[in-house]
Amino acid sequence: MATQTKTPSATRDSSESLEFCLRLNRAYATLTRRLDNALSSLHGLSFSDFMILYYLDRAPESRLRRIDLAERLGVTASGVTRSLLPLEKLCLVARQPDPRDARVGYASLTESGQQLLKYALVSVEPIAQEAVQLVPAEQIGALSALLGQLAGINLSNS
Repeated sequence: MATQTKTPSATRDSSESLEFCLRLNRAYATLTRRLDNALSSLHGLSFSDFMILYYLDRAPESRLRRIDLAERLGVTASGVTRSLLPLEKLCLVARQPDPRDARVGYASLTESGQQLLKYALVSVEPIAQEAVQLVPAEQIGALSALLGQLAGINLSNS
């Protein structure tokens, strides 16, 4: 039985790839924790709640099919349904059925949700600016596009 030996460059490439993934995950966890802390203490929202409000606000008519919202959040359809329930109880989002297809449901941002999002954006913007302060301004767009590609995001679902 022949054993495969890895070349030093293959090992290095694999290690660099893994190190990149580990650092990306740690950066995500650190940033999410900071955003969670600011949002919860000032607005009673989690960062996940904020993302729901944010994506709904950016959508046409401030509404999305639940499955499209799940895709943007990177969760399952049932996961987004569980996340929406507390926001619905707080009247930040509302359920809207599709009049043509009973199987399709929409989540829409309410006026209260828009107002809370407006205040929350003021709180998270400084954290976002601090997070990218070491990135040259002309590289932020390219880096954002790269992260979008890693997440499987295209212009239609960002």
